[in-house]
Amino acid sequence: MVNWVEAQEPILHWLVRGAGLRQQTIEIEPGTVISMWVPKEKVMATNKEVVPDLSSDGSCDEEEDKRKKKKKKQRGKEKEKPAVVLVHGFAAEGIVTWQFQFGVLVSQYEVYIPDLFFFGGSTTAAADRSPAFQAECLAAALDKLSVRRCTAVGFSYGGMVAFKMAELRPDLVRSLVVSGSVFAMTDSISRATLDQLGFASSSELLMPESIKGLKALLSVSMYKKLWFPDFLYKDYLEVMFSNRKERAELLEGLVNSNKDAKVPPLDQRILLLWGENDNIFNLELAKDMKEQLGEKTTLQSIKKAGHLLHVERPCAYNRHLKKFLALIKDEGTEE
Repeated sequence: MVNWVEAQEPILHWLVRGAGLRQQTIEIEPGTVISMWVPKEKVMATNKEVVPDLSSDGSCDEEEDKRKKKKKKQRGKEKEKPAVVLVHGFAAEGIVTWQFQFGVLVSQYEVYIPDLFFFGGSTTAAADRSPAFQAECLAAALDKLSVRRCTAVGFSYGGMVAFKMAELRPDLVRSLVVSGSVFAMTDSISRATLDQLGFASSSELLMPESIKGLKALLSVSMYKKLWFPDFLYKDYLEVMFSNRKERAELLEGLVNSNKDAKVPPLDQRILLLWGENDNIFNLELAKDMKEQLGEKTTLQSIKKAGHLLHVERPCAYNRHLKKFLALIKDEGTEE
């Protein structure tokens, strides 16, 4: 029987490829690989995408080789686009999370859409499940792609990874956009959030095993209450909630590795972009973070939007995002 959620994947891949991105697997160390959608020029430069070998004897036409070298040199002279890294949350992999954002960014920015470990094609044999490990490996992958500076855009769990990457690698992360997230999930924040929402654990909230559980997750995540037939919920559960054991360990590492969390010493310009009706990390929490982060942090809220604001109100979200990115781009020009 057709899984209608899975059936949409080739269409989404076609759209992403049409926007000039290619899926690439980057080995960080033996047993640790990150799958990421990157600008097609980066695939050519790093030679990581698997392509068929059409040469019969391994020889290369001399004139063709000269032409390619000349084009590569010309590309190097062109001014590089600013890099934007879109870091997904816990409910879906990268391109599913950011399907309404990549298309409006690719003309002016180099867009990178990674899958964090145990999402999409990213996996690791390492035992570390902390956001810091995710951040370190993501930064290493970007280094391999010759990304020198970037704006990290993180949603929910991806926001925690983005915060950590900015803290660990200020040389790489020049600015941040974070939605529906915190610096780190402390015990107190975790317990207060779960009690407020009526869930016993993070796993029960974020990794539902039933149609009822998935409906509950969407209900607390969105301002508008949407209706879908039960077979779509069933299909989504089958496709999007794989690697349950490892993801449960990620949730444990999220809290246990941050018991004594403090405000990170960040010097980057930061945009906190929030849904006014976020029931998971409410607007008051965002206001507190803004005060803690200091004067280089701005808070913008979007009306009639919940935790999934980039899905519910994509036009409003994209408008705020593009305005901030343009500001960062102008500041980079002045440097």
